Amino acid sequence: MADTLVRADPATTPAVAGTWAGGVRTNAGRRRRAVPLLYVLPALLFYGAFVIAPWLHSIWISFWTWDGVGAATWAGLANYREVLEEPELRSALVHAFGFILFYTVIPVALGLVLAALVAATPWRAMPVIRTIIFLPQILPLVAVGVVWKWIYSEDGPLNELLRAVGLGGVARVWLGDFTWAFPAVGFIGSWVSTGLCFLLLLSGIGRIDPALYEAARLDGASRLREFRHITVPGLRSEIGVACTVTVIAALAGFDVVYVMTGGGPGTSTTVPGVEVYKLVFTAGRVGTACALATVLSLLTCAVMFTVNRLTRER
Repeated sequence: MADTLVRADPATTPAVAGTWAGGVRTNAGRRRRAVPLLYVLPALLFYGAFVIAPWLHSIWISFWTWDGVGAATWAGLANYREVLEEPELRSALVHAFGFILFYTVIPVALGLVLAALVAATPWRAMPVIRTIIFLPQILPLVAVGVVWKWIYSEDGPLNELLRAVGLGGVARVWLGDFTWAFPAVGFIGSWVSTGLCFLLLLSGIGRIDPALYEAARLDGASRLREFRHITVPGLRSEIGVACTVTVIAALAGFDVVYVMTGGGPGTSTTVPGVEVYKLVFTAGRVGTACALATVLSLLTCAVMFTVNRLTRER
């Protein structure tokens, strides 16, 4: 058959190792495909040395009882049982997933609404508005925690404002209240994450074909229907990116909680990052800390897999 692949005749064709007649890829083609890998190889080496290798080592340590100084003894799955059985460690995992509401759900929803409003209303002051909304994202989180701790204090601006408008009965020591400490800290996550979600979604709206909106208006669709049936589906990939970044920030949170409450009052705001720090540097339970970090890593991967499946482009 004319289209059958045949090895080239070495008597009539220059000998090239691995060259095939009929258009089959050559070794030269394979080498060209390998060139891009050389550009990312240095980054992969650093990532493997400083991220993958320490992570694997922490998993290995999680099977041992070790105080970080003396000899380690084999513990098997005992450290993982402690993570699941100790109320303080369980509540830390629960709080980490609770922060997803403040770090992801609220910022993505609010950023989506703000992006749609800004895109539909091209004000002259738009660059200033974008800067103001995004500003919390570029501030150091430790500084953010210090400032908001002062705002939430008993004589801070928030309580003074409530007293000034006649709502003195609502004023309280927000970070010392077992009921309000968690949402008070979570609000900081919403305030910080909204700017990033807003810019991601605003840039995504810019790539949606304007003809879709024109066709919808010709059919008599309202702005709400345009938002529901054109804007939101068109931002599926941007929503996925925003959810990925903010969910990781929620589950891996440490600095804001540690600076503002240290996990208190009691254990009402504790998160895995704070618990790992305390287990290693205060309690000397390095194996348990690594087990908690491993469990959090696996849960984060599971959440990321779910988010990517739900937001994948169809």
